[in-house]
Amino acid sequence: MYIYDELKARADANNPVRVALVGAGKFGSMFLSQIPSTPGLEVAVIADLRVDAARASCVEVGWDEARIAATRFTDDAAEAIAAGDVDVVVEATGHPSAGVRHARMAIRHGKHIVMVNVEADVLAGPLLAREAARAGIVYSMAYGDQPALTVEMVEWARSCGFDVVAAGKGTKYLPAYHASTPDTVWDHYGMTPEEAAQAGMNPKMFNSFLDGTKSALEMAAIANGCDLAPPSNGLAFPPCGMDDLAEILRPRSVGGVLESTGQVEVVSSLNRDGSLVERDLRWGVYVVIEAPNDYAAQCFRQYGMNTDATGRYSAMYKPFHLIGLELNMSVLSAALLGKTTGSTKDFRGDVVAVAKRDLRPGEILDGEGGATVWGKLLPAATSLDLGGLPIGLAQGVALKNPVAAGSPVTWADVEYDVADETVIVRRNMETMFAAK
Repeated sequence: MYIYDELKARADANNPVRVALVGAGKFGSMFLSQIPSTPGLEVAVIADLRVDAARASCVEVGWDEARIAATRFTDDAAEAIAAGDVDVVVEATGHPSAGVRHARMAIRHGKHIVMVNVEADVLAGPLLAREAARAGIVYSMAYGDQPALTVEMVEWARSCGFDVVAAGKGTKYLPAYHASTPDTVWDHYGMTPEEAAQAGMNPKMFNSFLDGTKSALEMAAIANGCDLAPPSNGLAFPPCGMDDLAEILRPRSVGGVLESTGQVEVVSSLNRDGSLVERDLRWGVYVVIEAPNDYAAQCFRQYGMNTDATGRYSAMYKPFHLIGLELNMSVLSAALLGKTTGSTKDFRGDVVAVAKRDLRPGEILDGEGGATVWGKLLPAATSLDLGGLPIGLAQGVALKNPVAAGSPVTWADVEYDVADETVIVRRNMETMFAAK
């Protein structure tokens, strides 16, 4: 610990931790906003396809002219990753194939990786994490995003001797949202397309938050990082507030909604009739724990824990997450401690593309947040058995076969490039874990 003391010492010695930021979108910009107030931490280079926009983002978040002048800007991610003055690479593009490529570049150059790009992590993280470990570098989830914050809570619970019953996050969800498209998304957010455009809001990105894909990706990352089980047929999104976590997120055998103990799940901030859940956890994360003995259960009551009716199940939660404003913790943990803030350990969960409507041969899939498919969380073994097409590769590929609404898209249903680097990595990973 004592990261801040180490940072100040690095600042005094003019030896800051140096970062290459790849992708200066919203998450990257939030990270950049914290750099001027963090001693001993510098961004050496920013790589973004829109260099002028990246520079403008630095101005917007409060960088002065001297700091901007001292920072290199490039549209070449490979150049930024290979730079000799970089200790940690932050991959924040959000593009799954690009994320896989950039992570492998960082591994080849011996740079620690903070993977903001959960899309890439779920697509190939189990393999990337192994490659990084063999190279002796850190491959880390991004603190501030919900997966890393949930992993931290799971680690706390297990290290304190509690069984983890459930872990996950909250979101805004109704079943109808699975069919949402970029053309309909703003109706669900209560704004017009013009208002959204004026605010710079990307319809596909926000549709991914709404249609369940982003939740599925984040729960897959948590399952893979914590050895927890995905539900057998996708997330249930039960309506649940902070005070009811322990009552609802316990096994069915004792009156809850879970198939079994040790499972990931997302709770909805909306009841199924569209009304608001009281004290919802829309922006937060949680872990449900079980007392290992009667004495611990008594302590739950004595110290005011929010328990279920039996008194044996309780929950800890964090009602908010600050996204890129908290990313320093991952960067500094990697650079100063040589440790992750959560990382993929196994291939427990996968996110498979599912048709939003009846799809015809010849149609081109438009990927995460699009109008053709949404991403459904499944156990990895189930995904492998059905040959499910990962949502991260369901972009720009043509269908060979019809796929009915609500059905998963498989590898056999699409035309894909067998020579594509990301396809090769993913297929190799599938072979590795299928054999396991």
